Amino acid sequence: MRTDFDFTPYRRSTVGFDHLFDLLEKGQRGETSDGFPAFDIVRDADDRFRVTLAVPGFKPDEIEIVAQQNQLSVTGKPAEEDAKLLYLHRGIARRAFERRFQLADYIEVGGASFADGLLSIELSRVVPEAMKPRKIEIGGGDTEPRRIGSSNEKTLEKA
Repeated sequence: MRTDFDFTPYRRSTVGFDHLFDLLEKGQRGETSDGFPAFDIVRDADDRFRVTLAVPGFKPDEIEIVAQQNQLSVTGKPAEEDAKLLYLHRGIARRAFERRFQLADYIEVGGASFADGLLSIELSRVVPEAMKPRKIEIGGGDTEPRRIGSSNEKTLEKA
C-alpha cells in the first residue's frame, strides 16, 4: 500500500504556499532531527510564545541564535575541552547541534535568556496594521464616490 501523497495538483492551484507543501513532503519522508537538544514550546499569551531548549554544559557564548525570514535557527558548538580530563562516563551530551524552527507569518523573535542550562527564546506575533481587520463606514447616497489615491480631483477633471 502506498502511503505517499502527491501534492502536485494543489501546488498548481495555489500561490504562495510552496513552503507549506515542502514541509508536508519533508515530514512524509521522515526527515526529522535526532531529538537533540530537547525543547519545549509554550504559549505565554494569545500572541506570545517561548521556545526553551535544554543545553546542559553549554555556555552562552557557544550558542548562536539566527532569525531569518520564517525560520529560527539555534546552533551550538562546544569549545575545545581540556585535554587533561579523562572521562570514565560521559552522560551529558555536549556535542554540536543545530535545531531549526519554522515560524508562521508575522512571528518576530524577541530576546533570549540563558539560565540553569536552559536557553529561552521569546517570540511574539506582530500583525501589521494593514492586515488587521478594520471597520468600513457606509456613506449616504448623496455623496459622490471618490477615487482611491486621487488627492487632486480638479486636476483630473481638466486633463
